[in-house]
Amino acid sequence: MDIRGKTFPAARRLLKSAEKDPALARSAMQSLSFEEQVAAICEAPVAMRGALLELSDTPEALIPLIPEAELCFTCKQLGVSDASWILSLATTEQIIACIDLDAWNGLSPAPEKLDGWIAALAEAGDESLLRACQGMDPEMIALYLRDHADVELKPSGDEDWQPPEGGQTFEGQFYLIARRDNDDLAPLLRLLQVLFQKDYWLYFRMMHSVREEITTEITDWALRWRTNRLEDLGFPSWDRSMGIYGHLRPDRLADLPPEPIPTQLLEWDLPVWITALPAAADHRHPIFRAVVDLDTDERARFFYDFLSLANRIAVADRRDLGDSDTLPDTMEKAASITSLGLEFIASETGVAPVDVLRRSDVSRLFRVGVNLQPEGVRPSFSETDEDSSENPGEAPSEGDEIGSTSRTH
Repeated sequence: MDIRGKTFPAARRLLKSAEKDPALARSAMQSLSFEEQVAAICEAPVAMRGALLELSDTPEALIPLIPEAELCFTCKQLGVSDASWILSLATTEQIIACIDLDAWNGLSPAPEKLDGWIAALAEAGDESLLRACQGMDPEMIALYLRDHADVELKPSGDEDWQPPEGGQTFEGQFYLIARRDNDDLAPLLRLLQVLFQKDYWLYFRMMHSVREEITTEITDWALRWRTNRLEDLGFPSWDRSMGIYGHLRPDRLADLPPEPIPTQLLEWDLPVWITALPAAADHRHPIFRAVVDLDTDERARFFYDFLSLANRIAVADRRDLGDSDTLPDTMEKAASITSLGLEFIASETGVAPVDVLRRSDVSRLFRVGVNLQPEGVRPSFSETDEDSSENPGEAPSEGDEIGSTSRTH
């Protein structure tokens, strides 16, 4: 569905009518194409989206078209526990993206958030729960299980063996014992029952994983798989993202390539709904004032490079990727700091800001700005955070010049 870069005035009119006359809005919703309905939903404030989805007679056609992060924001606004009907209509890829974006704190799994998504999937029905389990990394399922229960295996041939007190079993071999008193194991038991009935080998693997595998190794592999998927959504790994905060030699801050960057557009599927960036001659950020004078192809390159930078900031700062406020906040930070770099290089070289923008990568402008005003800009983490931040991949050296990390699709 090629709808990015288009405008949908009918969708905007729908948003206005939805606030005043729901009956009229329902009628108006049905008169729109699926693309226009998706535009109306994604351009609406997050708090309105559930109501807009309920206006549609065909939510099953709309929900799979919503960008992954926007679906995550919508579910969280409704309350994940109340979003099971949305998850039942979502694609497997959307569900996995929601878990990747929200069920982590920085570089570590967030068990309490994962619990919420699993419970909502269990409420969504066996088919949705099975799809999600088969699409998820086995490591995430194993982490979920071992957070709630131990597993004991009945010894072969031991006729005097007695099941553990409180143990529950589906097949008389593996017994689950709750780790905490009064823990609600209903979603976990539902998950295991579905796997036992419809994917026994995955069930068997998860039982053995809880018994035999090492938590740190499972967590490391879960992080690897998540990192790879997030790269496809435009979120580079943490160590690569941290390159934007690298130090530069003071005598190299104003370096500027002699020629414009070739206009080679590296597009990637945006997980958020953004069709344009602000650009105006009177904008308070110099970076967006300079964008006004770029031609169409140059603006398109800037669009993806700037969003890639905002994503790198979100990852480097360990922001909550499932929070709808994260991208606006990181875009504001990107605009503020790149503007510092842009104005400094323009002043030092005597080159017009628009030509600096043509010749310098947006990430380097940010890095120059960081070096000019590092106080409160670079992220800081505790020793505990650093110890738990092992991330596969090779970290950039301090002097490396890091360019755009947009991925081609």
